[in-house]
Amino acid sequence: MYLTKEEERIYEGEEGWAYQIAMRILVKLGDLFEADRLIPIESAHVSGVSYKTIGDAAIEFLEALSETGAKAKVTSTANPAGIDYNHLEEMVKLPRLHEKQSRIIELYRNMGINPILTCTPYYIRRPKEDAHLAWAESSTVIYANSLLHSWTNREGGPSALASALIGKTPNYGIHKSENRQADVQVKVETVLRDEADFGALGIHTGRTLKDEIPFFEGLSRPEETQLKHLGSAMASTGMASLFYPCSSCPKSSERPETISVDAKDLRNAFEGLSTTNEDPDMVYIGCPHCSFEEIKQIAQKIKGKKIKNNVKLWICTSRYIRRKTENYVKIIEAAGGKVLSDTCAVVTWLKELGVDVLMTNSAKTAYYAPTMNNVETIFASLDLCIEAACRE
Repeated sequence: MYLTKEEERIYEGEEGWAYQIAMRILVKLGDLFEADRLIPIESAHVSGVSYKTIGDAAIEFLEALSETGAKAKVTSTANPAGIDYNHLEEMVKLPRLHEKQSRIIELYRNMGINPILTCTPYYIRRPKEDAHLAWAESSTVIYANSLLHSWTNREGGPSALASALIGKTPNYGIHKSENRQADVQVKVETVLRDEADFGALGIHTGRTLKDEIPFFEGLSRPEETQLKHLGSAMASTGMASLFYPCSSCPKSSERPETISVDAKDLRNAFEGLSTTNEDPDMVYIGCPHCSFEEIKQIAQKIKGKKIKNNVKLWICTSRYIRRKTENYVKIIEAAGGKVLSDTCAVVTWLKELGVDVLMTNSAKTAYYAPTMNNVETIFASLDLCIEAACRE
């Protein structure tokens, strides 16, 4: 991979150890995927923030980087953590975990990574169309490419952090227009009623296509939230970083491969995401983090109701959206629900909170929670989730 003289200087360590390590990560990645050069990025989004998922070894690495005084060269943000420090009454009561999580956030902040702690940074600062990014977090990546028309590969936490420090990323994959062409036509031959149906479609499509890029036929004027759930689910069971919600897209062939998805396929996806018929201990909404419209919709559905005494209702969003929806938050919390920020049910300690059965409208959460949280799951629509959380 070609490096400029300045990049070579960084690679050789003339700008310090931290930048050298970052450059070497990017060069190794570029060589692996046969990138021709590094390209400037508009922003980076770093995953690997929750202490639950990264542990002590990652803290030691972040401390070593931070001690050098290295700073991000571009606007950079961070994914959800394992704790909402503004709602500690809802969090696991272990001071050691609180201290470790706080240290991780502090280290990222020291390096110029803005700890907005959300998987929906695009609600806070929307990147430009055609802007090159280095974003980690699979649901964020597929949203940026598919709905915002930005360009980013599916970065890991270390490569996104390296790109933040250097301000560049290797030029390969989705950064090249010839790699953004659709490979497969997906014919949807059933009616999709809500975000859960779109999530089930994503689970089935991701598992079927792996890393192929689909375009969809048969989606009738889908809403942004529905497409967000489609993409996050696709990225959970597959490796695609891009999809097209309609046929007007660049295609790799005049006659691309075609697959059909019918009601039976969706039913199988639903059944595969539900592991129990027991009543839930927790109803969780907000993976990916809720938008303004989602918080508004939840508040309207829950107004005048009360949450059951034996059920936790968690709604997760960013601090930014929580502030913008303060009036709706008050309605939800008056009913007994909790609107949390900075965290996500998947990356916090649910078993320690007494949660054995989690109900959610997020296909991504239902897919990951059994293994990452060791809980049983029920996958259902938003309406059914709220019905299960509230008293009759």
